[in-house]
Amino acid sequence: MYRITGYLTPSLAKSFNIHNVAREAHQSCKILVIGGGTAGCTMAAKFTNKFKNAKDRVIVVEPSETHYYQPMFTLIGGGVKPFESCHEKMEKVLPKSAKWVKDKVTKFDPKSNTVIVGNGDSIEYEYLIVATGLQLHWDKIPGLKEALKDDKVPVCSIYGPDTVEKVFKIIKNTKSGTAYFTFPSSPVKCPGAPQKIAYLAEDYWRNKQKLRDIRVTYNTALPVIFGVKKYADALWKICEKRKIDVNLQTNLIKIIPSKNEAVFENLKNPNESRTVTFAMLHVTPPMGPPDVLKSHPELTNEAGFLTVDPQTLRHVKYPNIFGLGDCTDTPNSKTMAAIASQSKVVFGNITSDLDGKQAKETYDGYASCPLVTGYGKCILAEFNYKLEPTETFPMNQANEYFIMYLMKKDFFPYLYWNWMLKGRWNGPAVFRKYLNLFSNKNNVKEAAAKTT
Repeated sequence: MYRITGYLTPSLAKSFNIHNVAREAHQSCKILVIGGGTAGCTMAAKFTNKFKNAKDRVIVVEPSETHYYQPMFTLIGGGVKPFESCHEKMEKVLPKSAKWVKDKVTKFDPKSNTVIVGNGDSIEYEYLIVATGLQLHWDKIPGLKEALKDDKVPVCSIYGPDTVEKVFKIIKNTKSGTAYFTFPSSPVKCPGAPQKIAYLAEDYWRNKQKLRDIRVTYNTALPVIFGVKKYADALWKICEKRKIDVNLQTNLIKIIPSKNEAVFENLKNPNESRTVTFAMLHVTPPMGPPDVLKSHPELTNEAGFLTVDPQTLRHVKYPNIFGLGDCTDTPNSKTMAAIASQSKVVFGNITSDLDGKQAKETYDGYASCPLVTGYGKCILAEFNYKLEPTETFPMNQANEYFIMYLMKKDFFPYLYWNWMLKGRWNGPAVFRKYLNLFSNKNNVKEAAAKTT
């Protein structure tokens, strides 16, 4: 059990509001959240819900003025949803009873329980929640940034709010040739998205009767098409049926925009590379932890990810620091669904500390990936740390279902904006328990009927 005391100052008596942030040389709070993305907003909401009668206990540090629902980017790229559906002003999604410091953290000082932000101010905390997400490294692929900015070059990516709208334009304009879709040799947010957009593009061209002139190729740096065998087997069958070429351990290293050429390296033989001509190139950029984390090795592993206990999500060295979302070193798939389950664990363990109780919440690595395989088709992959299927619904979720597509397109966005960002969604574990119980009862009845 951890009980952290003695960090609060009289400044906590002050009342502050998200819409009226006053600059102070020094600030203090009980809960300091770094990041205003999915994980940060969710945790800020949970703790402001807990401290309903106190407006001076939660501070969120986030420099951006816009919050994006990034799982929508795939559907925007596939022409299913408009760009307007994926974003909202940060001030509207952060809880009003939290204080928003519109700046970025430049330094962590865990020994004194403080952080320094860009304008030089310091913020003292009792508990720190790190939810900085991943940083996209567009510049690590020579020629990529140049190609993305040029409307005449058929290079695109669903991973940026300023690049996603170009994707469907290129899909519609592609008439013939080879379309390449890539997965980099780095961790990425929503690992299923690079092939989801490939399936949507292929389905669009099929419906427009263009596939006889277009070849679809998915080049992934991974040694597998998907990490969970059950779903990987299903995806291989889809690719074989639809004649989508899949090249494993094939990594994009360079783009030559003037020639519409891309250079790929063979990760099984790094000295081997090949140059291809593309009619379309969809790029998933390399990603990694933010620079501010990488500059604090006392908090991170060698790659710069925040080191936390994979079950409790508490930092391995500093017991009053927790992490969740894409910035931690937990070996789970980095998805919105993972954050929902992690948020329950972080909230429960910090609350136990505050109440002087033994922290008991644990995270099993649950993640979910709605693998959209076409318009009206989706495989809902759910799994844990052991890469075992952890399915919620009493059906074989390795199959393509229209209902799963509707959930991805309509229900999950509603759940996100109206429940998750308001701190009211902890993932589907409760529903899974009862649905599986119902399924097991039916299985018992069917077995009994067969024996009579």
